[in-house]
Amino acid sequence: MSNEINYGQMMQKAMQGLLKSILERVSNEGLPGDHHFFITFDTRHPGVAMADWLKEAYPEEITIVMQEWFDGLAVMADRFTVTLNFNDTPEPMVVPFDAIRTFVDPSVEFGLRFDAQENVSDFEEQPDFDDEEDDDEPHKDAEVVSLDAFRKPT
Repeated sequence: MSNEINYGQMMQKAMQGLLKSILERVSNEGLPGDHHFFITFDTRHPGVAMADWLKEAYPEEITIVMQEWFDGLAVMADRFTVTLNFNDTPEPMVVPFDAIRTFVDPSVEFGLRFDAQENVSDFEEQPDFDDEEDDDEPHKDAEVVSLDAFRKPT
């Protein structure tokens, strides 16, 4: 067992779980309202499967759009498959969740950015926790903040 909690890796997996849930809902119910997705992923990632001509055109990354026409969306534990229209040609692809760099739904200004680094918990600088506190300063208790303050008005 590791001596550290890898918060970065845990956050990446949680965001992948959220993305998986979103795609599962769309697979079962379709895209509601004006929702549409821009998904950018690393085309070099192991497990990515797409037409050779697409890999040649996008050798490092591609942004796909799921909006008006897509077909065959299927979600597995570690990847999803979808067929998209490129120049009036349906092209199936397989996208592992680990290959995804960004997910954006511009209709509601929502986005996720996934870290491409292997170990996202490594920091250049560690916080300095000095025991030399100013004893003249009163200590503050924890403050509870309502998330409503950060929500957009509807």
